[in-house]
Amino acid sequence: MNTHTVDVVVVGAGPGGYVAAIRAAQLGMKTICIERDRLGGVCLNWGCIPSKALLKSAEYKQFLDHAGDYGFAVQAQVDFSKVIARSRAVADRMNNGVAFLFKKYKVQHISGTGKLLDNHTVEVRDQAGTVTDRITAKHIIIATGARTRVIPGIEVDRKRVWTSTEAMLADSIPSSMVVIGSGAIGVEFAYFYNAFGTAVTIVEMMPTLVPNEDEEIAKELERSFKKQGMTIMTSTKVVSAKTVGDRVEVVVEGKDGKQQTLTADVALNAVGVQGNIENIGLEELGVTVERGWIKVDSLMRTNVEGVYAIGDIAGPPWLAHKASAEGILCVEAIAGLEVHPLDYGNIPGCTYCQPQIASIGLTEKKARQAGYDVKVGKFPFTASGKAWGIGKTEGFVKLVIDAKYGEILGAHMIGPDVTELVAEIGVARSLDATAHSLIKTIHAHPTLSEAVMEAAATAYGESVNF
Repeated sequence: MNTHTVDVVVVGAGPGGYVAAIRAAQLGMKTICIERDRLGGVCLNWGCIPSKALLKSAEYKQFLDHAGDYGFAVQAQVDFSKVIARSRAVADRMNNGVAFLFKKYKVQHISGTGKLLDNHTVEVRDQAGTVTDRITAKHIIIATGARTRVIPGIEVDRKRVWTSTEAMLADSIPSSMVVIGSGAIGVEFAYFYNAFGTAVTIVEMMPTLVPNEDEEIAKELERSFKKQGMTIMTSTKVVSAKTVGDRVEVVVEGKDGKQQTLTADVALNAVGVQGNIENIGLEELGVTVERGWIKVDSLMRTNVEGVYAIGDIAGPPWLAHKASAEGILCVEAIAGLEVHPLDYGNIPGCTYCQPQIASIGLTEKKARQAGYDVKVGKFPFTASGKAWGIGKTEGFVKLVIDAKYGEILGAHMIGPDVTELVAEIGVARSLDATAHSLIKTIHAHPTLSEAVMEAAATAYGESVNF
């Protein structure tokens, strides 16, 4: 057994863990990062990055289906194995990139499963269960992430009832699919497979798709998805899902209490995530866990001295960029730098189906519930010259503004490349800029970003283009 003494040990090498390890090393701390699977965690290997590669292929497939609109006569032939292979190649490149960064910044990587023995000791076991390493550290950062949540009745067999991993590695295009849940994972894979010809049905228990988004955004996405040929079943819960022969049967129940059985080639379980809290020593050490997530304070400290938790394991929002920000905050606090707690109200959320969705801050409904007198500014992409030029005019930008002070309370976007536009609002809100700040900032023409400025202008009756 190898023994080590370090300043920081990070358990998990996802977008929270590997970032924390690198930042700790940059700050002069001797650092080890433990990972039982691949460097980069779910995000780089099975989530954020490879899924975006798949979605780009779907976007190109849709372009080729409508190439005549742009003056091309094209008959596309799909090699689905190459679509999947490209996605895996992108993931491999990111994995290798983390390995390179670890080497560059002298972060030691130990492959295996980490378990806390006490608040300063972690042991590592290999796949056979043999203890290979024991690490003594001043600080332990838990970054073990999360996995697909499985609910009673949904029998995930990974053959016909899938998680996102199977959806990402399929060797052929299913003829039909039932997507259970319409969060980001659900609607992204629904869009992807629909683009390649799969008959997709989305089942959502809440009244709207993407239920965490502004209601107008949800309605626009449902309209677009129906136009793309998907079947949408909202206010509908899944009673059961299981493989029957070479098909899957999904029993659903509407708000009227009536049940029906949907049959398809496959079903995708996309009902959320649960934390990887098991068998890492939390119970023995007395680390407080609430609702399946490790409880932390504003500096990512647990109730046990010297033990920290970041990323998905520390609770919502379950976003890679939130995990990275927490990792940096955590190690900078450990290093004694002046830090400020994260503003969780200013973390953007992005969904990469087409049309894309991006949001930050309060929805209109929540702003009104909070007692604000609000102004709402909306600018449709049908009024954008750039949107017409690129042939993507679905959607709009919506700003929620405090009528009294002009504070930008929230932004909600659906349409072309809005996941790139939302950062402008994040910067504006972090600097306490007002809606008039956006109006008076000269935006390049023609760009999609003009829609942000124009949305602010419509709130005050100043838009000259809508």
